[in-house]
Amino acid sequence: MEAEAEAEAELAWSRETIPRVMKIVCARLPQRDLVSLLLVSPWLHRSLVSYPSLWLVLDLREMTNAGNRLLDALSLARYGQVKRINLEFAQDIDDKHLETLKNKYSESLKSLESLNLNGCQKISDKGIAAVTSCCPNLKVLSIYWNVRVTDIGIKHLVENCRHLVDLNLSGCKNITDESLELVADSYKELQSLNITRCVKLTDIGLQQILFKCSSLQNLNIYALSSLTDNTYKNISSLSYLKYLDLCGAQNLSDDALSCIAKCRNLAALNLTWCVRITDKGVMAVAKGCLSLEFLSVFWLWV
Repeated sequence: MEAEAEAEAELAWSRETIPRVMKIVCARLPQRDLVSLLLVSPWLHRSLVSYPSLWLVLDLREMTNAGNRLLDALSLARYGQVKRINLEFAQDIDDKHLETLKNKYSESLKSLESLNLNGCQKISDKGIAAVTSCCPNLKVLSIYWNVRVTDIGIKHLVENCRHLVDLNLSGCKNITDESLELVADSYKELQSLNITRCVKLTDIGLQQILFKCSSLQNLNIYALSSLTDNTYKNISSLSYLKYLDLCGAQNLSDDALSCIAKCRNLAALNLTWCVRITDKGVMAVAKGCLSLEFLSVFWLWV
């Protein structure tokens, strides 16, 4: 009897406790390690696949043949409610893959909230139109350093995705003020915007953002030398602003910096290579931004 009781206890441990422990442990593993575990045994495969919460992320970062891998993954039932897809610097993915995704697997992207297309140089406006049409609940989109995306792609984005709060267009050198106007009109609750090195942008576009996106907490306008001092002064209207990158702001003056100092919640400010700033502007920030934790003034003639 004692042996039978021990056997039953061990069986219960195997059926109940081990799967629970595996779920807790696997939830903390990188997604690629999780996929590798599927190959260990049929039992482990069945156990892991039975937990939908483990398959909310699809990470193809820097992988080769990423386009086909993406389609193969989304054909699997376990990725039916995926919330985050990372394709950062993934290779061999282009517009055709995203169009196939739209035609065959659009249901798998209904719950998608975050999409990282950083460095995917073969994706153009056509691909942006296809993928955003499948993601009505998208909140975070990053298209870092893609010169093939233009205002047309941004138009498709704002038409298809109405809930965006975080947008990274850094290095998209072919978008213009028209894109910023579309973003400003469509995303009043936008919290983070990165337009680093978007060289065609001017005061006109950024003014629209500053006037209409009052919830902005993070603003990165690194290396936008075309902006003028008057536009920088209007940054003071962003009362929730916490992070501001003005690196390379050649036209930023002490007067404008004194206005920015009214952003009481500002916690981090980058003034690297802002060559017109003197100790007057820096002191205004130090006195005005009471929440400031980080300030970079590298290479200033103060």
